[in-house]
Amino acid sequence: MSSQWDAIGFIISSKYRLAVLNVLQDGPATTTEIANAESLSPSHVSRALRRLRNRSIVELVVPEEQRKNRRYDLTTKGDRMWQKIQSAGLAD
Repeated sequence: MSSQWDAIGFIISSKYRLAVLNVLQDGPATTTEIANAESLSPSHVSRALRRLRNRSIVELVVPEEQRKNRRYDLTTKGDRMWQKIQSAGLAD
């Protein structure tokens, strides 16, 4: 249970990570789509995606070799984390 709350703490400690999960809850998106939806810098979104991906919270849904229009989505773990964050009222 504590590792789950560690992951939640990791997510909610960054407005960028929260923004990424907020957009991806609706389905796969590119870095640019996420940045535009949340009025954020693409570089901040890219960094958040990389960190979330390293923790298996988001995944790349196109081939690794594809360099443009890379689409990301929540993993099953990421979806569970997002549901817990929302139900606990931590996404505000």
